[in-house]
Amino acid sequence: MQLYVIRRPSAWATLADLEMAGAKSARIGNDEMSDQLRWIRSYVVHEPDGRIGTFCIYEAMNGEAIREHARRVGMPGEEFYPVATTVIVRPDPAESVPA
Repeated sequence: MQLYVIRRPSAWATLADLEMAGAKSARIGNDEMSDQLRWIRSYVVHEPDGRIGTFCIYEAMNGEAIREHARRVGMPGEEFYPVATTVIVRPDPAESVPA
């Protein structure tokens, strides 16, 4: 499988909307398409228009698998790029948990 970055700009109005889409995405990826793609992680961003967007890291057989998964979930899936290489300067920081 090839590693891809998928850009989903301004795809959700709220974090709750994203959470629902994420649950559906995981279910479809794990239950229906596990032989074609794997969701690795997502970086969630606040877009300039006030909506929520993501940069998602997936392993996929090809771009068509990414498009099909996005279609089944009902989210954007046309802006994706194969990863040429990975440069890790340091690992992602641990998320802080409020006391």
